[in-house]
Amino acid sequence: MIEHIDVLDKGYVRIQKWMGDDLDPVNRAKTSFMKESTEFGEREARLLAFLNKEEHSSVFRHSALTFEVYAPLFIARQWWKYAVASTHVEDQNGWNESSRRYVTEIPEFYIPEADEWRSAPENRKQGRGEAIDTTLGYFYTAHLKEIVEWSIQIYDQALRDGIAPEQARLLLPAYGLYVRWSWTCSLGTLIHFLQQRLADDAQYEIRVYASAVLKLVEERFPEVVKLCLEEESKNAVDLL
Repeated sequence: MIEHIDVLDKGYVRIQKWMGDDLDPVNRAKTSFMKESTEFGEREARLLAFLNKEEHSSVFRHSALTFEVYAPLFIARQWWKYAVASTHVEDQNGWNESSRRYVTEIPEFYIPEADEWRSAPENRKQGRGEAIDTTLGYFYTAHLKEIVEWSIQIYDQALRDGIAPEQARLLLPAYGLYVRWSWTCSLGTLIHFLQQRLADDAQYEIRVYASAVLKLVEERFPEVVKLCLEEESKNAVDLL
């Protein structure tokens, strides 16, 4: 099974552990009738499709997965929405992130290539338009590299001068800075995350990460992915 997928220029998603299989949501639904299936067949597939269609979400909360993610900060903050529990039933949702208050590893930044810059959309406040001219793309890629290189130099100098890491990090550009975190979630939360972040109107960069998550999940929960994420899978970015 695949355990690690590289994403963007320096990022990755790695599955650390998981609990459960395709039968879990089916058997949790059968608890009401004191029944249980030992194999996944046509009846189980129909029930799983029904549970997903009718949004019987509780049955998907008995399986859990843990991922390690290395991504730019702006991706982490979009992802964070799926780690904020609003009720006690989402107690399988965990998030632990590395902190530059304690960690001083070499900073890394996401820097788009010249042909990866996108124009603003004409009729919306968010989203993307067509790719911009690569000449303009080279201009902004070059300037971003200069900003990043300078910020790393002054950050390192601040550490050498004895500035506390918790303050020295202020010298680093925030949004493109790579951060690392572990995310534990229920299968239900994962389905919700993929349904939203594989949508064609989701930001491209988080769609790429969601595609990596999908690739890791579909080997462990193939029937769940096939029956609950069939449409979303069509929007996945091919990473392998």
